[in-house]
Amino acid sequence: MADKDPIRVGILYSETGVTSTIGLSQLQGALLAIQEINEAGGVEGREIVPVRHDPQSTSARYAELAEHLIVHDRVNVIFGCYMSSSRKAVIPIIEKWNKLLFYPTLYEGFEYSGNVIYTGAAPNQNSVQLAEFMTSNFGARVYLIGSDYIYPYESNRIMGELVLQRPGSEKLAERYLPLDATEKDYGAIMNDIREKRPDFIFSTVVGDSTAALYRAYADAGFDPRTMPIASLTTSEAEISQMGHGVATGHFTAAPYFQSIDSEANRQCLARLRKNFGESSMPNLCWEAAYFQTHIFANAFRRAGSDGIAELMPHILGSEFDAPQGRVKIDPSNHHTCLYPRIGRVDASGQFTIVRQAKRSVYPDPYLVAHSLGDCTAKLETLER
Repeated sequence: MADKDPIRVGILYSETGVTSTIGLSQLQGALLAIQEINEAGGVEGREIVPVRHDPQSTSARYAELAEHLIVHDRVNVIFGCYMSSSRKAVIPIIEKWNKLLFYPTLYEGFEYSGNVIYTGAAPNQNSVQLAEFMTSNFGARVYLIGSDYIYPYESNRIMGELVLQRPGSEKLAERYLPLDATEKDYGAIMNDIREKRPDFIFSTVVGDSTAALYRAYADAGFDPRTMPIASLTTSEAEISQMGHGVATGHFTAAPYFQSIDSEANRQCLARLRKNFGESSMPNLCWEAAYFQTHIFANAFRRAGSDGIAELMPHILGSEFDAPQGRVKIDPSNHHTCLYPRIGRVDASGQFTIVRQAKRSVYPDPYLVAHSLGDCTAKLETLER
């Protein structure tokens, strides 16, 4: 019967190229959720079947493959994209065909599409908390380093505006390097950092070159106890590429770390490693890719269809017990209520959570309220 046919969904995560470390973890998050759903009987007895393509960390390929998934593979829902450039390449395709994209990555905000569900952190769920923490604990003279594409430019603009609210603040430099930058490329920047002596470095470097940045910092002999790197994009996955101890003492703000001390998180990690091996590197993007797939399946059960008009009323306002805590899709802006956390890298390459939200923080992608003195930055966090 037709209503027992498999439910085909598009999977568009990079398995090769400069962002494949994160892309593969996102893929594992989606596949783990699909396996869990299917083993529990599927969606009303219907199996979810992933239709999977590799965009190879290239924005143009994301757009081509999104159209291929819709036109040739006949999918109505796509889970995918990492870099903002890939998301912006896919959105016109999604909107043209009136399909649905679930996007599981932190991003720069200042965007809304009726065809997208955003499950990564908006700036008020990571940048605000990180700026408050770093300026309170280290000082407000910041050196900004990023990869050369849209997210780092916008994220650095936001961080600069937040830091400059502090007395004695100064933006010392803003530098951008290609996605394939080497340790030697970052070494030249370390010489400039040595002269300017910032209180902290804010990194929006992504992909394989993240390891090159942190190695260059370590080779320069800098001390994270007095001048750490703070980031929104350096996760357990990138740290695993760096070598033992290279990232120790540096900070990241994210809704999810592997080290979250909850039974739900431990059980989810155990299922992941049972299926994908001990080398799996779960991180904030893995977790969002995982829980958004369950949110889709739950909405399909209620809607009885994967058409966007039928699905959307059951996605908006829906909740799910994710590894980070109970998340909710905000019906007004299609973003997700999440739990900001700040972690410090320990010697094993995991994060010690030094501050975390007491309850989920409402997404404010347009930063309507984003001063360092607002209740989101102060009352919603606690020292660990």
